[in-house]
Amino acid sequence: MRIVSDSTAPITAGAALESESQSLRREPFRRTGEEQHAQSAPAPVYRILVRDLDIAWSIGVFDHEHETVQPIRINLELDASDLEDWEADDYTAVPCYARIAERIRAMAAEGHVRLVETLAHRIAGICLEDPRIERARVRVEKPEALKNAGSVGVEVERSRPPSR
Repeated sequence: MRIVSDSTAPITAGAALESESQSLRREPFRRTGEEQHAQSAPAPVYRILVRDLDIAWSIGVFDHEHETVQPIRINLELDASDLEDWEADDYTAVPCYARIAERIRAMAAEGHVRLVETLAHRIAGICLEDPRIERARVRVEKPEALKNAGSVGVEVERSRPPSR
């Protein structure tokens, strides 16, 4: 295979790749200060915390877990888009953690869930329905699952896909 360069002399493919590689080493791609800042600095966020939300739930894979409810402990860490005007003190400008907790309670009334993993994933989905929430970390624990443990559970983290 032969590749012809800008000059009239033909060169081999290996020489062309070597020549291109050398020019890239000599002149690395440089970003402007603004481009570097935009790429390295994430958008400002603040964190909403809900700690130890206890809800009676029908959950589990064993037969006896289908027959009764058990306590489930839920913890949320929600990264929300920063407010443009913190001084406005506007309740409607922020995600409502009370509304999210009510939606979770309503899920408990919808019926049995087999896995805490499924439950954590569904709760994260509820949290991300609010477009101001960028990331949701959800921990779901079953405090009575093991006699010799304070609780067992899972934690999932879900993020909103980057906007284009």
